[in-house]
Amino acid sequence: MRILLAEDQSMVRGALAALLGMEPGFEIIQAADGDEAMELLRTQQFDVFLTDIEMPGRTGLDLAQWLQARNSEIKTIVITTFGRAGYIRRAIDLGVAGFLLKEAPSEELIGAIYKIMSGKRVIDGELALTALGESDPLNDKERRALRMASEGKSTAAIAQNLCLTEGTVRNYLSEAIAKLNAANRVDAARIARQKGWL
Repeated sequence: MRILLAEDQSMVRGALAALLGMEPGFEIIQAADGDEAMELLRTQQFDVFLTDIEMPGRTGLDLAQWLQARNSEIKTIVITTFGRAGYIRRAIDLGVAGFLLKEAPSEELIGAIYKIMSGKRVIDGELALTALGESDPLNDKERRALRMASEGKSTAAIAQNLCLTEGTVRNYLSEAIAKLNAANRVDAARIARQKGWL
């Protein structure tokens, strides 16, 4: 079973790779961030994609969305320290096969991989209940513009990155600010990140 492990914290990635590598039949390939994971997903075959959510470049959910858009057979499992409702709901909507907290026992992760490969979905019970909270008001374009704004990018830089006009980017940011009842784009990004919508 080929497993792509995407995790930007090298100590956590190394520990997970060592743990999974002890399981007979598991071949672990590592990616240090979302962009490296994307390149590996494009060029190699995997059975399982084990990913963190928050990483430099593309997030784990960005990559799950990319796989979903391609009707990929790869099973995506999110492992995170963040049990935020917004993250869990987005993961479920993207067809993620598993959602586990990093603090879960190692046997739970290995067991989850086998269950998922047999066609089941594994989401921690408490996390599933958390996901029933508020729904995400942002659409994908607003989320991407707001994420870039939260990274300090100017409206012009966001427009260039998303291949949009500056006016369109301003509209997306204004919509996000209004939907989140925020004072400005920084406040909107803070609220969205706190809820797990960014």
